[in-house]
Parts: sequence; structure tokens; C-alpha cells
Amino acid sequence: MTRRTPEGEPDARRPPEPVRTNYAGAVYGSMLAASVVAGAGIGSPFPRIELVVLLLATGVVFWAAHVYAHVVGESMVHRALTRAEISRVCAAERPILGAAVPPAAAVAISPLLGLGFAGTAWLALGVAVAEQVGWASAVLVRAGVPLHRVVAAGVVNLLLGLVIVVVKAVLQH
Repeated sequence: MTRRTPEGEPDARRPPEPVRTNYAGAVYGSMLAASVVAGAGIGSPFPRIELVVLLLATGVVFWAAHVYAHVVGESMVHRALTRAEISRVCAAERPILGAAVPPAAAVAISPLLGLGFAGTAWLALGVAVAEQVGWASAVLVRAGVPLHRVVAAGVVNLLLGLVIVVVKAVLQH
């Protein structure tokens, strides 16, 4: 059945696009989480809580910034932006938020592993880098890319993660 405008004309608006996994957002969010961990120090009496909050808050802020940028961009293309379109953009950018959760969870469970704050930070950084490599590889596997390209992308993302690791080592708090 064709959708109609109030005037009875066929509705020329495109149906909303399905939400797909935003692998770029997941890789970006993982790199963001790794850089947050690399720059975090023992600045409070509760450094683990501070790091969990910092990871999650940074994820939320960058998610909101990406949603805003896309919504503004979409509003320049379309005359009226619907709630459905804004919801679609929010959902599409959700992997940026999700990428902060595994490193934050690693920080939260680190006392159960008997880790001090330095060990906690290294664990969270390792989780973020592994997540970054995993997401970058997953997109290529899902696209059916040859194995050598998947491995190359994994290596490139691992090297990017190692740059963050080196920064963490140099900035050791």
C-alpha cells in the first residue's frame, strides 16, 4: 500500500533505512576508550570509579556529538527531519557508546582479579585495543574480504592501538 500525504498525493519520502552495525563507530569508540585509559591517572581517592565514569561519559559525549553532526547534516539535505530519522541516527551511532562498555567493565571487575590501579588501567587498555582490532576485522570478514586483507586491517589497527600503549607507557602516572 502506498503511503499518502494529507492531500491524497503519494508520499515521496523514502522509507527509513534499516539500522546497520556501524563498524566505523565501534572502531572509533574503541580507539577513544583506549586513549581515555592512556590519559587517565590516579587523580582521586576512587580512581576505578573515576575511570569507569570517564570512559562511559566520554562515550556518551562523543556519541551525542556524532548524532548531532549527522542530524545537522541530514537537516541540510532534507527539509524536515522526523523523529524516526533522528532515532535511526541515534541507533546507528550506538556502537560508539557500546565500545566504552567492555573497558569500563574490565575496570569494574579488576578488584576481583586482585589488580591495583596500574594493572587495572593496563587491563582496560588491552580490552579496548583488542576490541578495536576485533571490530576492524569483523567488518571485513562480514563483507567477504579475502583473509590477507582482514589480517592487514587487524595489523594496522593493532599498530594504532600500540601507539596508544606507547603513549600510556610514556605518560605512566
